[in-house]
Amino acid sequence: QLCLRAATRVETYVVRTRVSNAKMTKGIAVGLSKGHDVTTRTLAPRPGSRKGRCGKRVGMIRGLIRDVAGSAPYEKRLVELLKNGRDKRALKLAKRKLGTHLRAKKKREEMGNLMRKSSRKPAAEAK
Repeated sequence: QLCLRAATRVETYVVRTRVSNAKMTKGIAVGLSKGHDVTTRTLAPRPGSRKGRCGKRVGMIRGLIRDVAGSAPYEKRLVELLKNGRDKRALKLAKRKLGTHLRAKKKREEMGNLMRKSSRKPAAEAK
């Protein structure tokens, strides 16, 4: 009896995972592919889905401010650490200054891009 219960539990688990796949349903009430046939609707994107994305105008203004004002002292230190190949130490510094891991990763990537961009300019001018 104990084995039968265990087998039933496993069977119900398999049934639940397979039913979640909507393409397998055949419109019948029993079996592995039970369920009502439905067509999935394609919905228009909601305004909240673009929240946080940077527009052209705002990006241009932020770039201009970055050029005029320069970098913060901790950002300069980040660039130095990245130049020396100490990515993990740079991430730790950014995390301490910014508060979260995700923000720190984004800032490290941004500083790396800034560093690569600035190293490309002199090479282009030399040619």
